[in-house]
Amino acid sequence: MRKSTFLAVPTLALGALTLAAAPASAHAEDTWSSQATLNTLNNSGTTGDVMVDVHGTEATVTMNVTGAAETFMDGPFPHAQHIHIAAQGVCPPPTADTDGDGVVSTPEGHPFYGMIGTSLTTEGDTSADSALAVERFPGGSAYTYERTFELDAATAESLQNGTAVVVVHGVDPAKMPAAAAEKMSSLNEELPLAATLPAACGTLTASQMGAMPEGGADTGVTQETGSGTETAALGGGLLAAVAGGAWALRRRAARA
Repeated sequence: MRKSTFLAVPTLALGALTLAAAPASAHAEDTWSSQATLNTLNNSGTTGDVMVDVHGTEATVTMNVTGAAETFMDGPFPHAQHIHIAAQGVCPPPTADTDGDGVVSTPEGHPFYGMIGTSLTTEGDTSADSALAVERFPGGSAYTYERTFELDAATAESLQNGTAVVVVHGVDPAKMPAAAAEKMSSLNEELPLAATLPAACGTLTASQMGAMPEGGADTGVTQETGSGTETAALGGGLLAAVAGGAWALRRRAARA
């Protein structure tokens, strides 16, 4: 059983996507949980569930994701994932597609789920500055994610008032309308739209569960493959390589 890695690439600046993190304001004695069911967006087939367990200023996030875009070349397709905050606290409907390309892009979803409060990375920074740090996100068609980190005040507030939304990104271009599959992302012109397109979404609400669902080790990601289960080695990124490679093949196939 082998581990797959991506070519290392720099993390990109996020422009309007960035939301500055603030110091956490939760009291040390506070303990509470939120959960969400992740439903498919943009015909991705991606679904899952999320639990956020807060103890004082720390949060433990556990996610189970299935049906996601599986591979890019020789490695698992990386899936950026975030807690979006401070908007309506809902997932966007199909009518949010304002440019008529048949998909709801990340910016088209902002009025509904808000800007990024927390990036659910596998290691390192969890602020919005890491929104496109794909070398530090899980990948593949199915994975379990678990990580404990310091919770910033803005995300904690949205969790408490019901406006926090988890969004998983990355859609197989074969499942997108042809016109959208050919487009580059408005978040960064080096990325195809498919790489940043929302694939699943769910609003975090007060949990009725007494314990976290079982998952992987802290900061770890377990990736399921056709030959079993392996720990995903996420040492590199997608970015410029994704903009060529497989998407060039996709375009040639579309013309055939």
